[in-house]
Amino acid sequence: MKILIAKTAGFCMGVRRAVEMVLDAPRKHETPIFTYGPLIHNPQVLGLLKEKGITVINDIPDQGNGTVLIRAHGVPPQAKDKLGKAGFTVVDATCPRVIRVQTIIKKHANQGYETIIIGDRDHPEVIGLLGYAEEKGHVAGTLKDLEALPAFDKAIIVAQTTQNTVFFESVKKWGLQKFPHYKIFNTICDSTEKRQNEVKELTASVDSMIVVGGHSSGNTQRLAEIAQLSGKPAYHIETEAELDMKAIASVRTIGITAGASTPNWIIKRIYRALETLPLNKGQHWHRFFFALRRTLLLTNIYVSLGAGCLCYACSKLLGIPNYYSYVFIAMLYVQAMHIFNNLTGREADHYNDPERAFFYSKYKWPLAILAFLAGAAGLIKACFMGVFPFLILLFMSVMGLSYNLTLIPEKISDGNYRRIRDIPGSKTVLIAVAWGIVTSVFPSLSVSGEIDLGTILVFTWATGMVFVRSAFFDILDMQGDRVVGKDTIPILLGEKRTLGLLKSVLMIITLILIFSSAFHIISRLGFTLAICPIFMYLIVSAHERGYMLPGIRLEFLVETHFVLAGIITFIQLSVIGYQ
Repeated sequence: MKILIAKTAGFCMGVRRAVEMVLDAPRKHETPIFTYGPLIHNPQVLGLLKEKGITVINDIPDQGNGTVLIRAHGVPPQAKDKLGKAGFTVVDATCPRVIRVQTIIKKHANQGYETIIIGDRDHPEVIGLLGYAEEKGHVAGTLKDLEALPAFDKAIIVAQTTQNTVFFESVKKWGLQKFPHYKIFNTICDSTEKRQNEVKELTASVDSMIVVGGHSSGNTQRLAEIAQLSGKPAYHIETEAELDMKAIASVRTIGITAGASTPNWIIKRIYRALETLPLNKGQHWHRFFFALRRTLLLTNIYVSLGAGCLCYACSKLLGIPNYYSYVFIAMLYVQAMHIFNNLTGREADHYNDPERAFFYSKYKWPLAILAFLAGAAGLIKACFMGVFPFLILLFMSVMGLSYNLTLIPEKISDGNYRRIRDIPGSKTVLIAVAWGIVTSVFPSLSVSGEIDLGTILVFTWATGMVFVRSAFFDILDMQGDRVVGKDTIPILLGEKRTLGLLKSVLMIITLILIFSSAFHIISRLGFTLAICPIFMYLIVSAHERGYMLPGIRLEFLVETHFVLAGIITFIQLSVIGYQ
């Protein structure tokens, strides 16, 4: 099955802004935290906020305390004033596109214009817009509703920001023909327009469509209506539990789009559920290799194999003999640390990778034993190599194990940084440095007891490769990480800047390999190994353009660029025969 995901699927700018504001509110504003009405139309997000103690108030009390966030749809201005007078701190999370419509209506209401709002009468956004019309507001959901309105001397026509673009075009034609003196403002959000146009294009190239989003979400309902008009099977679902696997089992190409209030983690769950269809149908070898890839990723065996391949390549770049012990230790260290950190940091996986969260919950003790044995085996091996290698690996192991642990008790410090993981961006940087040390610095120190320029350059290459890998996965997991309060690099810098940073790092480490080899600081193998960062650059660029979608295939491909380093090294030394 080929799966295509609409580029515009998921949170729009206004929803993302509102969700981020409410998640940040407990750290920035007086508690308790409330939203006036549901923040957005998505049950999963609303359930998440409830779990975090952020509750909904639908009626304004005479007296209150704490902070109230105005939902993304906006509210009448009278409601905001009443909340403030009741004693709440009011934080306006209204979508900027909705604020634009509010401003247009208020300006013209002050000039005596009637306002005709094209939208759903009971929708929260429309109710909020009516509040700015000063008793001069009228709602029309159909052309029949428009015909029923009286003729006005002065009137404006605006649209609910999530209105159907095709319908609003017919409204504009009606207005120009019947009342050319009316002012018409196209206030449909460009994000809404793009989503609707993309659904039309996507349905032309797929056999079936899945529209993801709350059943009460207006913009999601319109996407589903547009998909159904294509005549192809279209399913409006909220979660992967609603997928009709039997109905789509025979589909060759399926498209996925999502409403503006649908979080990425829900889309990822549905994509991963569709990815598992090869396990239930298709050829035996196809099912076998899919299951094998998934198992290797879930158990971190493939990640540890990648660490061993990277260590092998680093050792050959530095001309280190008898590399087998270092490759073995690198694999064991990475295996142990990744399992331990997955076991102690499963909260984000609940959103980012629920399959992994379930796997680690179900097999907690076998995985813990595997991690303990791997870590112990690595330390025992290092001990036989000497006191110095043992102490290096012991220090790294202690640092790795302490990442998710509370190091500073709450009695001593009530600050935000009581664990290493609480330091913004620490995960990506520390993982990269740990891999760089165990794959390049550890072998060099164990052999010569010193770090030369070649070791520094190879360490920079290895660290850069792992940094890009970890930060790229952080980009895919941004929404889930933000939910659990992880300040990763993509959250700090934003997705666009982080992608630019990753591509810059890849270009730099490519040049490091080429010039280091050219000046004989490291072996000539560096010329060939430059393929690895170039390979990763292509993956990042392809994902940025929407050609590579989050899932098992993408994750496996990213981890493969470490295995590729080992394969390239082996081929050059064994087949071509020079270092």
